[in-house]
Amino acid sequence: MPNIVNQMVIRELEEEFKDAEGMVLVSYGGLTVAENEALRNQLADKNVRFRMVRNSLAKRVLAARDFEFPEEGALKGNTGIAYGDTEAAIDAAKIFSEKAVKKAGKVTFKGAVLEGNALDAKAARALADLPDRKTLHSMIVCAIAGPARGLATVINAVPSGVARVVQAHVDEEGEG
Repeated sequence: MPNIVNQMVIRELEEEFKDAEGMVLVSYGGLTVAENEALRNQLADKNVRFRMVRNSLAKRVLAARDFEFPEEGALKGNTGIAYGDTEAAIDAAKIFSEKAVKKAGKVTFKGAVLEGNALDAKAARALADLPDRKTLHSMIVCAIAGPARGLATVINAVPSGVARVVQAHVDEEGEG
């Protein structure tokens, strides 16, 4: 039977994770205070909440939401969970995948949760390659505007082509 402190922490985690659309689980150890603060500040700038969690409590809270991780080691060692909306989870994956963080080798992906699906470490790492909302919107606008721009170019080419042919005939008759 969990003690009263664990029960309080579990209730708190359940409340915090209740509205989370996405989570990124990482191994988060060996960082200096400066590295830790820098990462936490980057996460906070992107509206990502971050919390260190005991594995037994995290396993219990995530299992209550029907999130079972396929990898056996997903909840072993020290675990940090970055969570928020879907965009926040993608931003967290991008921050944890930055060159400086990778180079230090002190943060590794353990898993993720996105839109109700538990992901393994490889899929969690792949979240960093997804475009952010602004980029995705601009890609959609370009895809929609592309055919219209092409049609306008083709329609505009017809009169200008006719004008060049007429000009060529005028120039030819003027020389003769």
